[in-house]
Amino acid sequence: MSDGGGVGGGGGAGGGGVAGGGRSGNGASDDTGAILIGAEELAALLASDRGPRVRVLDVRWKLGGPPGLPLYREGHIPGARYVDLDTQLARHGEKTEGRHPVPAIDALQTAARSLGIADGDTVVVYDDLANLSSSRAWWLLRSAGVSDVRLLDGALKAWLAAGFELETGDPVAAGEGSVTLAYGALPWLDIDAAAEFGRSGVLLDARAPERFRGEVEPIDPRAGHIPGARSAPATGNVGADGRFLSPSELRARFEAVGARQDAPVGVYCGSGVTAAADAVALTIAGFEPRVFPGSWSAWSNTDREVATGE
Repeated sequence: MSDGGGVGGGGGAGGGGVAGGGRSGNGASDDTGAILIGAEELAALLASDRGPRVRVLDVRWKLGGPPGLPLYREGHIPGARYVDLDTQLARHGEKTEGRHPVPAIDALQTAARSLGIADGDTVVVYDDLANLSSSRAWWLLRSAGVSDVRLLDGALKAWLAAGFELETGDPVAAGEGSVTLAYGALPWLDIDAAAEFGRSGVLLDARAPERFRGEVEPIDPRAGHIPGARSAPATGNVGADGRFLSPSELRARFEAVGARQDAPVGVYCGSGVTAAADAVALTIAGFEPRVFPGSWSAWSNTDREVATGE
């Protein structure tokens, strides 16, 4: 089965596994320490003058709005820089590329440097939606070679629940960073490879079940799913507190829809945002995810076959 190529910005697929090691945000011991960070640990890192420099990114975004910047101004983690998902973590492209095509690598590098990121930094990303949007930043930066990118487990809600304060106001100039980026650290799927995963592999759909079944389609041209795909909504990866389920719970969840740890797992969503959240959860659980960035918004803008129902 083809692995597919990289898309957008001259990025190739390829690269091996993804970072692991450590503990999960909910106390389970498994491959999550290099992916998740708790609020208390983040606060300690920000207060320390030892260890790697920490850059915190606020990636609040919701499909259809409201914009994240006003929310950032109302209150954000002290020192966090605001990231515009639509303009800094995506680019405008043809409809057949989907609603959030992967940005060209030079554009992503410019954005990362404008956020003050340098080689060797620890980057922590968060949102206010159980990391459904900030996972896009995790996946893109990891794909581009930033080795230490972590999600604030439980997102902004966890920071507030731990009793930590927010600061208000406009983003403060971060100073120019010097990070050098190149796609290839994580493998992706192009549209042909996604079709092949649907036919002869495991391809997961991270959207809401009713969109998967084709009962509703609020934004893309056609309703349904890629033939052979299986429903695995990204909202099911977290508990009521917004923290990721334990590695064993996530492993059981994905095994129930056919994922195996001895083979890569394809994943898509509407436009390559919540697919990244499934990719995070798959990685925590010990699987090798491969995101199809164009996702349903790319597929449904072609004449390719569409499936409906379960």
